[in-house]
Amino acid sequence: MIIREELIRGKALHNVAVGMMLAARTAPKAKGVDVLQVAMFEGDDIRHLSGRMRELAGKLDKGFFVRDAENILQAGAVVLIGAKVKPAGLNCGYCGFMTCASKEELRDVPCSFNSIDLGIAVGSAVSFAADSRVDSRVMYSVGEAVKNMGVMKECSQIIGIPISCSGKNPFLTELR
Repeated sequence: MIIREELIRGKALHNVAVGMMLAARTAPKAKGVDVLQVAMFEGDDIRHLSGRMRELAGKLDKGFFVRDAENILQAGAVVLIGAKVKPAGLNCGYCGFMTCASKEELRDVPCSFNSIDLGIAVGSAVSFAADSRVDSRVMYSVGEAVKNMGVMKECSQIIGIPISCSGKNPFLTELR
C-alpha cells in the first residue's frame, strides 16, 4: 500500500497540535500554580477566526491583523494558549504594584508571573512544533480575535499559534 503524504497531512497536523497543547500544559509554572487555558481551532473555526481578525483590523487600526488573518487560512490547526489573571502572591513588584493586594484593585492587570508562565508555555508548544518539523508562528493578533469572540473568557492574555505543513512557511509574509 502506498500512502501519499498529502492524504495524511490533516491528521498529522491535528496530532502535532495535540502534542503542542500537552507541551503547553506541562510547561513549568510559577509556584506550581496552573493559570493556563489551552485550546485548538480547526476547519471552519479557523475561517471564522480569520473573519473576526479582519473586522478587528479596521476597528483597532492594525493592518497586520489582515495579513495574519490571511495567513491562518493556510493553517491545519491553530493552537491557543491563554493565561488567567491570578497573582502569584510573591509581592515582587514586577507588575508595577508594591504588593499583590494592591494589584488586586485593578483586576484586569495580569500578574507578571502569569505572563511569564504564558511565555514559557508558548515556547514549549512551538518547540514541539519545531521538533515535529511543522511550520508555526506566534501571533498576538489571533489571541486578540479569540478574546473578542468570547472564547477563553477567563484569560486576559491569549496567544495563537497556527501550524502548517507545506513547501514554504505560509506565516512568514510581508506586511502590506
